[in-house]
Amino acid sequence: RSGSPLSPPAAVSQVTVRDALNQALDEELERDERVFLLGEEVAQYDGAYKISRGLWKKYGDKRVMDTPISEMGFAGIAVGAAMAGLRPVCEFMTFNFSMQAIDQVINSAAKTCYMSAGSIPVPIVFRGPNGASAGVAAQHSQCFAAWYGHCPGLKVVSPWSSEDAKGLLKASIRDDNPVVVLENELLYGVPFEMSEQAQSKEFVVPIGKAKIEKQGTHVTLVAHSRPVGHCLEAAAVLSKEGVECEVINLRTIRPLDIETVEASVVKTNHLVTVEGGWPQFGVGAEICARIMEGPAFNYLDAPAVRVTGADVPMPYAKILEDNCIPQVKDIVFAVKKTLNI
Repeated sequence: RSGSPLSPPAAVSQVTVRDALNQALDEELERDERVFLLGEEVAQYDGAYKISRGLWKKYGDKRVMDTPISEMGFAGIAVGAAMAGLRPVCEFMTFNFSMQAIDQVINSAAKTCYMSAGSIPVPIVFRGPNGASAGVAAQHSQCFAAWYGHCPGLKVVSPWSSEDAKGLLKASIRDDNPVVVLENELLYGVPFEMSEQAQSKEFVVPIGKAKIEKQGTHVTLVAHSRPVGHCLEAAAVLSKEGVECEVINLRTIRPLDIETVEASVVKTNHLVTVEGGWPQFGVGAEICARIMEGPAFNYLDAPAVRVTGADVPMPYAKILEDNCIPQVKDIVFAVKKTLNI
């Protein structure tokens, strides 16, 4: 980007989501000796997705641990370690495999602080890729935002950009509650601009606060994770037709920043939610219900519309997969439907 000749442009560099997550883990391991990382292939192999690249060589066996393929076992070890005062980061190779450990995540991690009347905090992070990747079929493609967002005792974050990924992971590791960090495998290699501030060691993104990625006046688009990018693409297409979309990147699923969504709906009078997960009892369904129950309902000029993944287990074939995942054209169609154009 070229600034005016008088003012040098601010230092902005391109950083992939993978490198942003690696940076966050490195900085937090260095900052607090109670932090450690465990999971399948995270140490000697540098991580299945190379998120933990270089960390085992730097911090050794006690801080970066390879585990057997036993999610319930290593999630249980991590939860126990958190109860005993450490700050584990537990990686699932995909969140579909967290179902093996869901008893530990919900019954052990999420409920303990409440059931101990606040005397036993469980400062643990469960992280890894969530939702659909490419050509990995139904057992590797499910979005768990609604599942984990349903449960009190957990915080749930879902980053889109490199800044989201770094800031939210650092905030999650420092939080005294169990936090589920839902990353996206298809975003790992995508570069985003990161400011000098975002690359500093003390940069965190507060949990529970959405970000307006694009200002607009005609319709509010709300998304999390990869669909935020689709919403921005759809907004660019619609802008050429005179429709200005406001795009909200939720960043956090629980606690949900409904105030930012409400303020936007009051301004635009229209709402479209976009997510890769299934429609029934989804994140979009929750947002629509909250808008219906709150002060923004009286400002809606049309029913809210949900754009979601198809209500089927993910097919393996590429053409079917493409039809199961919300595309830019689906968002454009939904916006035109709600605006009646």
